[in-house]
Amino acid sequence: MKGKYHIVVQNKRLRYELNIRRNITVIRGDSATGKTKLIDLLGQASALGEGSGVEVLCERPCRTLGGKDWDLVLPGIHEQIIFLDEENKFVKSQEFAAAVKASDNYFVIITREDLPNLPYSVDEIYGLHTSGKYHDLKRTYNELYHIYSAEAFSGKLKPETVVVEDSNSGYEFFYRVCAENGIACTSAGGKSRLKNVMSKSDKEQMLVIADGAAIGSEMNELYQLMCHRPTIKCYLPESFEWLVLKSGMINGKAVQDILDHPEDFIESQKYFSWERFFTALLLEYTQDSYLKYNKSRLNEAYLHDKMKQAIMNVMEGVNWYE
Repeated sequence: MKGKYHIVVQNKRLRYELNIRRNITVIRGDSATGKTKLIDLLGQASALGEGSGVEVLCERPCRTLGGKDWDLVLPGIHEQIIFLDEENKFVKSQEFAAAVKASDNYFVIITREDLPNLPYSVDEIYGLHTSGKYHDLKRTYNELYHIYSAEAFSGKLKPETVVVEDSNSGYEFFYRVCAENGIACTSAGGKSRLKNVMSKSDKEQMLVIADGAAIGSEMNELYQLMCHRPTIKCYLPESFEWLVLKSGMINGKAVQDILDHPEDFIESQKYFSWERFFTALLLEYTQDSYLKYNKSRLNEAYLHDKMKQAIMNVMEGVNWYE
């Protein structure tokens, strides 16, 4: 399943509007923000149809999933948008993560907890915003808003230290750039270790570079740490491969068309996260060229001045030079 979908769930008093564009969307928030009611309305619509008084508008069927037999029901559902809430404890299990990976459905998960087994994007973590008040004949309008705004993670600084999430080609690239400009650069060794590395920061201007496409489960803790240490900034592109593609140096027009609306090209059952898609895309477009990409070891061609500068230019606001 791929594409972007606008969903409206409403009855005479309530209206929810959502735009879903990836296989995993997470809705967070405190109690009494309307999250559970959204699940209730969808359940009523599924059970009672028009008699429920609930209208569900979407190009794809929308339904809920829960109960002890979820693992028996899910394989029979195809190309639908499935809503789940935190009452279903299985959403944190490895079994559920494996089922999502194999599924051709989209999943909207309503939870206050982090889900470390699922690679969801920082861009697809939302809260519910409610405007208006409850009245007998009026609706409460609910819409999604981003919890983690782009401004909070902009890299508008001259870093003294750079921390890169992994130790693959992306790290090699930034290590070389930093070495040329007198900036310390280290690898965190994985997204789950970012917090520990960031916590060791004292007063230096630190830039953290991580794959935004799969870091959602870590963002709550990272965000809290950044709030207490304003000298730390995060730059969260989809992935290093996305940065390379975004630079325009590789088959510019065709690639840029995909980057403009990737949800129309990324088949969720094939690519568990968008990071995997962008890696496959970069491998495809460079396989027969001097820019042939290797995820585990950086091709030196990416450090040639023109290519290097094009990649760095994508990262607006970061001052790399002495």
